[in-house]
Amino acid sequence: MHPIAIIGSGLAGYNVAKELRKLDKETPLTVITADGGQFYSKPMLSNALASHKLPEAIPLNSAEQMAAQINATVRPHARVTAIEADRHRIRIGNEIISYSKLVLALGADQIRIPLAGDAADAVLSVNSLDDYARFRAAIKDRKSVVIIGAGLIGCEFANDLSAAGYKVDVIDIADQPLPRLLPPAGGALLKAKLAALGVTWHFGTGVQAVDKAGDRLQVTLANGRTVAADVVLSAVGLRPKLELAHAAGLKTRRGIVVDRHLETSAQDVYALGDCAEIEGLVLPFVMPIMHAARALAATLAGKPTAVSYPAMPVLVKTPACPTIVAPPASGAAGEWRVEQNADSVKSLFVDAAGKLLGFALNGTATAERAKLAQQLPPVLD
Repeated sequence: MHPIAIIGSGLAGYNVAKELRKLDKETPLTVITADGGQFYSKPMLSNALASHKLPEAIPLNSAEQMAAQINATVRPHARVTAIEADRHRIRIGNEIISYSKLVLALGADQIRIPLAGDAADAVLSVNSLDDYARFRAAIKDRKSVVIIGAGLIGCEFANDLSAAGYKVDVIDIADQPLPRLLPPAGGALLKAKLAALGVTWHFGTGVQAVDKAGDRLQVTLANGRTVAADVVLSAVGLRPKLELAHAAGLKTRRGIVVDRHLETSAQDVYALGDCAEIEGLVLPFVMPIMHAARALAATLAGKPTAVSYPAMPVLVKTPACPTIVAPPASGAAGEWRVEQNADSVKSLFVDAAGKLLGFALNGTATAERAKLAQQLPPVLD
């Protein structure tokens, strides 16, 4: 009997395996991963300094422990080089592994913007535990970090590093932090609270070059200014990993296109998590992964189950300005209604009839999360 094969050992891959084992204890299962195969929560990486966690303390389980826990073969440091969907098999170099069903939990890559300068290759990004270990080693006994990007990850790292005593500069072409998630009033409060913590913002400009300057780095901005730093961290966003799917002839758009059962355009090949696109949605957050993992596990266990997504507010880990967002659906018609004071902003996105379609809560307004979430329409019914 050929195993169910899962490519990827992040939250998506391992949670499918865990949920499957609740329903099916016996079907052979193989997890193949290019990294070390430890089980950990990637969102923890952007606030590990504040929680005093060293990189080696972040994993909850080793690859060996996970193999025992989910009764599976776990193949760490193994990179799948090809999917042969018509033959129900994958390749790891010259090795061939046949499967009964295949799950793609490939994740996403950090987007890297092209940069000039003789230290452009010194710019770091954090997208895995190994990346984070390199970043922590780079900032040890150093004092200043430039972050490229004021989105979710950039803001979380800015809070974490500033709270730990680092001098932090954040650069973004937008005119506020979290430009895709927060209306202006909420962005302004987040900007002010992180500035009070010590973050220096550089909005409305990009980064052109990173050069060596003695034992430090010089970051040249598009507006002509320069910023000195010990370490430069790029956090400009994520792009679903599509190379394997492309090469296998699977249908892709922004992500690997799947139906409501998370099946790709190839029979018995499924995808979920940061690499997947369902009804135009790519949702690189924890809660969609958990809902998808439960639905897919049921399907793999022989009970076809369509995934549905309730409203899933996203907690932004910026303790200097607690922030929770539930963005309205793309293209939704409506307007932001904003209530604010010195320590909170409550932004509600409502349609012409006054129905709540999304919200953004900052500061003490986050206490209203549960009440407001109940009023939101599901993301995918």
